[in-house]
Amino acid sequence: MTFSIRICILTLLAAAWLDGQSAEPGKRRFNALCAGCHGAGGTGGERGPALVGRDGSRVHPVQELRDIISNGIPAAGMPSFKLPAARLDELVAYVHGLHAPAVETPAPGDAAAGEQFFFAEGHCGGCHTVRGVGGWIGPDLSDLGARLSLMEIETALQDPGRRITPGFLVATVHLRDGSAVRGLLKNESTFDLQLQGLDGKLHLLDGDAISSVDRDNHSLMPPVKSDAPEYHDLLAYLSRLAGGAPVHAAEAPPLPSAVAFSRITDPKPGDWPTYHGALTGNRHSPLDQINASNVASLGSRWTFTIGNSRKLEMTPVVVDGVMYVTAVNEAYALDARSGRAIWHFERPRTKGLVGDAAGGINRGVAILGDRVFIVTDNAHLLALHRLTGSLLWDVEMADSRVNYGATSAPLVVRDLVISGTSGGDEGVRGFVSAYKASTGERVWRFWTIPAPGEPLSETWVGKAIQHGCTSAWLTGTYDAETDQLFWTTGNPCPDYNGDERKGDNLYSDSVLALDPATGKLRWYFQYTPHDLHDWDSAQTAMLVDANFQGKPRKLLLHANRNGFFYVLDRTNGEFLRATPFVEKVTWAKGFDAKGRPIVNPETDPTTQGAKACPSVEGATNWFSNAYNPATGLFYLMALEKCNIYTKADAVWTAGESYYGGDTRDVPGETGRKFLRAINLETGKIAWEIPQTGRAQSWGGVLSTAGGVVFFCEDSGAFAAADAKTGKLLWHFQANENWKASPMTFMAGGKQYLAVAAGANVLAFALP
Repeated sequence: MTFSIRICILTLLAAAWLDGQSAEPGKRRFNALCAGCHGAGGTGGERGPALVGRDGSRVHPVQELRDIISNGIPAAGMPSFKLPAARLDELVAYVHGLHAPAVETPAPGDAAAGEQFFFAEGHCGGCHTVRGVGGWIGPDLSDLGARLSLMEIETALQDPGRRITPGFLVATVHLRDGSAVRGLLKNESTFDLQLQGLDGKLHLLDGDAISSVDRDNHSLMPPVKSDAPEYHDLLAYLSRLAGGAPVHAAEAPPLPSAVAFSRITDPKPGDWPTYHGALTGNRHSPLDQINASNVASLGSRWTFTIGNSRKLEMTPVVVDGVMYVTAVNEAYALDARSGRAIWHFERPRTKGLVGDAAGGINRGVAILGDRVFIVTDNAHLLALHRLTGSLLWDVEMADSRVNYGATSAPLVVRDLVISGTSGGDEGVRGFVSAYKASTGERVWRFWTIPAPGEPLSETWVGKAIQHGCTSAWLTGTYDAETDQLFWTTGNPCPDYNGDERKGDNLYSDSVLALDPATGKLRWYFQYTPHDLHDWDSAQTAMLVDANFQGKPRKLLLHANRNGFFYVLDRTNGEFLRATPFVEKVTWAKGFDAKGRPIVNPETDPTTQGAKACPSVEGATNWFSNAYNPATGLFYLMALEKCNIYTKADAVWTAGESYYGGDTRDVPGETGRKFLRAINLETGKIAWEIPQTGRAQSWGGVLSTAGGVVFFCEDSGAFAAADAKTGKLLWHFQANENWKASPMTFMAGGKQYLAVAAGANVLAFALP
């Protein structure tokens, strides 16, 4: 074994053995015995390699390390060191500190005094964030002690420019128009550059606009003198920073371009500031640069891949030219013109989850002020800094150990962030909760199932009320004019066996109209009482103003998984009409005057199995719909398919689903997907596009003022059709089994379309 390889073994040992060991005596021992070859501080010398730095591939047991020091490596010229056990331990402790995370061998000193110095007279917190508190010009130091060795932290304090964190190199960009901008270089390529100004403004620059770039060889941070009285206390504090959730939430310094709530209720032209682009849930964009006359020229412009992801389900959010995309427990900020990354946040996936949360699903973010909000697989809600991706606060919405998770984008209303959870087939008790955007403090919670003995518990006769699901797992909608929050709810559990939940099972399969400030219920409408087919009603509650039956109305439109297209008066929940949007609907024979379905009992699940339509996937599902006021048409993806439903006994168990039965395909029958346009006034299908595929795709639709409907076609193509006639106008074969819905935005004066496909985000624009 070569000298350089064997000598590096000196840097490796188990952290647990070294707890409590002091590195100071070891430093003196190292300087006396080892620095002549390995350099002062183990940084490398003429006769020996550097010992600073970590390489997890060469971890060795402590005893092997002790043997190497004691016996040397004669073939490589390394002498042996016959030291007393105590002195050997001191030397090993110091060498370990050269490479091991500082939290394993933290510096001595008063860490509390060091924290006070950091945020007060030291002014470090003016630039750096630590556990949700501080500035944004410097890197987040929350886990500094877990990322760097003690020696690396000391070097960073004494010589800040020696190792500058990527994304924080200071540069001055000279533009061809004669101006210049100075700031932090977040990313660059041959063709573009992303710079964060020292005032917090992001500059997204094309290469042809840049004359030259001057990169500073020093840091904005001044050196800290090691002989300063506060130095050792500061080092003690920094070396103990191991990450974790912020201990307290606080306001960050204001940004010059903070996103006010008014910019979400009334978006700037070209922004897509929330999950559906508009709080109303209508994926109809006013953009018309891409239109029916030129869409055939649409071409791919960029691709961004999120590693370790298989089937992205998120919809990008775009504000001020920055796109925010997600995977499970992961978020990126991108330059929306090029897909180049500006920052990245990630935390490990949670083990031991069940249901959708275990599948690695995340559908996107919400934006407000200087914050980006995202849920995690284990039912936490996080606030990230919009400029840096630093974690500002972290709250647990529910306990994932009892089957809760979270998968969908939160919704912002005024100063609140609102979310539900997943677990709708795993026996959780559903709810919607609102949290302060500034601190994460919970303001209210609305339970979607009454507790035993509470009003409406009589709609749950039997034991299932304890684990009745009814989760509010998809993003809600908001009507700013009437100040109402709308949230749809999922199916009751067990899904296919209603023997222990006789009754309507409120508020399952419903739309709830809530006061957004308090969470108080204003009204509700239940689509499928006593659901036995897993037809949760979590599809989007779309809000539109339109003439209906001869007069202007404030409507709520809902294409339900049960196969019917509902029109309600959103001011009071009045049922106006329900019409089927698929041919294969057998479970209901019609509706009474109040919208209660007249159920066909022959479709109820049995132990042998009963055929019912639509299938368990639903006639539609959570993917997006759109309404174009110019055409008066409502666009959706529909599935024509039936299933055989069986029921079985079920007992709720943590870590398991709670179906109470199963489904299977009908022998000899196959499903088929359709893009359909429904006339709002009549409820009839105006046109449709039959699709060729396996009927297993989950992509949605987008409508634009350019007279085009974009949709995720079942064979794997991203396609466009004429909004009036349904004539196919363009397609791009992505060869993906879609799990996401498209959106559109403006960046650099150009309209783009974007959609998640597999592990990629695809962006399209005209030449």
